Amino acid sequence: MTTQKKIALIEEALEIDEGTLQEDTVLDDVDEYTSMAKLSLIVMMDDEFGVKLTGEMIKGFKTVADILAIMN
Repeated sequence: MTTQKKIALIEEALEIDEGTLQEDTVLDDVDEYTSMAKLSLIVMMDDEFGVKLTGEMIKGFKTVADILAIMN
């Protein structure tokens, strides 16, 4: 899966327009990066990649690249 497709999955989980995020986008600057969006991200990561996100992992995410780094 390409990086752009992975970013599109993140955008879908956050319910934002495709093409909005870049690898260097700071998550704290994204208004839609709410607790509900984080729950969607947890579900998407489990469904698409078999990755079980923990609260500590999510707290560690600073940029989109941090999320991409754990997508297999």
